[in-house]
Amino acid sequence: MSAPFSFVLPSELSAKEPPEQRGIPRDAVRLMVIDHLTKAVNHTQFNQLGTFLRPGDLLVFNSSRTLPAVLASCETSTGECLQIRLAHHLSDGSWLALLICQNGEPFTCGLRSGMQIQLNNQLSATVGERDPHIPRLWKLRFSQSGSELIQSLYRIGQPIRYEYVSAPWALDAYQTVYAREPGSAEMPSAGRAFTWQLLFNLKRVGIDMTQIVLHTGLSSYLDDDLDAQHPASEEEYLIPEVAATKINQTRRAGGRIIAVGTTVVRALESVVDERGIVMPGHGYTRLHITATHKLKAADGLLTGLHEPQASHLDLLTAFLPASVIHDAYENAVQMEYLWHEFGDLNLII
Repeated sequence: MSAPFSFVLPSELSAKEPPEQRGIPRDAVRLMVIDHLTKAVNHTQFNQLGTFLRPGDLLVFNSSRTLPAVLASCETSTGECLQIRLAHHLSDGSWLALLICQNGEPFTCGLRSGMQIQLNNQLSATVGERDPHIPRLWKLRFSQSGSELIQSLYRIGQPIRYEYVSAPWALDAYQTVYAREPGSAEMPSAGRAFTWQLLFNLKRVGIDMTQIVLHTGLSSYLDDDLDAQHPASEEEYLIPEVAATKINQTRRAGGRIIAVGTTVVRALESVVDERGIVMPGHGYTRLHITATHKLKAADGLLTGLHEPQASHLDLLTAFLPASVIHDAYENAVQMEYLWHEFGDLNLII
């Protein structure tokens, strides 16, 4: 991570609860807009998003639905209790997960391949090998699969909650209004501020919309040294043919492609060819975007505000020089913008 992103984020600027709990609607959070060409910065409310868009623009949403990815369990032979944090669903039907010991240090309770984990009377899991790319993750194979497993997860699981969040909010607080396909360990939070009314208003003035899927992984592995390395996780994506067609038609017509979230940027840039044509498809990506990456699919980005040293800041430098982002972030700190999944937003257009 480059030096320009070394800024101080006071703890009081972490959004501790959803905006609805702070007495404002979802779409009344603040919005910092950075003009890609002039580098000018505007400060407004999110419900004024349409002011910065124009007819013919296309918003591309990530319709992945947040899983209740935290599961309580116990190892059958020793009775050692664990917390499971699901990270990714793999193509062979297994899952990658963070296993956290509930007593003592988080990773010192004899975690090993072959462990049998009981979650309830109907659901168990077998621990496989460590992931070679992210060694804190283990492969799990559950006794259920498909929709049966997803239904069980929704019955017994809880959403991932980090220490800055003040209370265990319900899973609905971690969903966008348009979420459909269950699969994300953590909410694709850039789209959380959209309401149906705002979506309707944008559509009415000629702003088009489409949806793709990228199931997000974990933002932290509870290991500072590992987190600092920003290991590239393998995330599943789906680009429907209807979405690819609409994106390509918009570009040919001169409209702008605006990604709602860094997840959308990674998905689109994983399937676009050298001519700028987005191809439909299903796969997995480890794409890490930096300033050296030439964007071919996305013209603009709506995203949350990212922590100092976060890997997402690297991705922003594909849109703007690092110094511009740094100055805007310093200004956002001074103006007391709120960070994290329930916080304020940034549009680069």
